[in-house]
Amino acid sequence: MAHESTSANPKVNYEYRRRKARDEMRGQVTSFAMMIFMTFIAFIIVIADFDKFYAFPVLLVLAGAQVVLQLYYFMHMSHKGHGTAALFLYSGALIAFVTILTFLTIVWW
Repeated sequence: MAHESTSANPKVNYEYRRRKARDEMRGQVTSFAMMIFMTFIAFIIVIADFDKFYAFPVLLVLAGAQVVLQLYYFMHMSHKGHGTAALFLYSGALIAFVTILTFLTIVWW
């Protein structure tokens, strides 16, 4: 609650909410621009016909970064009160990653 305004003055509360909304919108627009840039890079990689051995990992990293940006800025996971949901989401992602890695290791070696 350190960031919340506790003033009885409605003008101060309005300015606080307005500043907070502006900062949140700036973060969303910035992350959207970053996602568009990453998508552009992915298209360039595919169109330039890079070797699949190098293209797949780069594309997977770009996709993972976009998922993180989507969760934090557009799904509001960065806000208070989403700790439990984030815990379950990241636990499930970790279990899925370990499972996929395990099966890939079994198949390839």
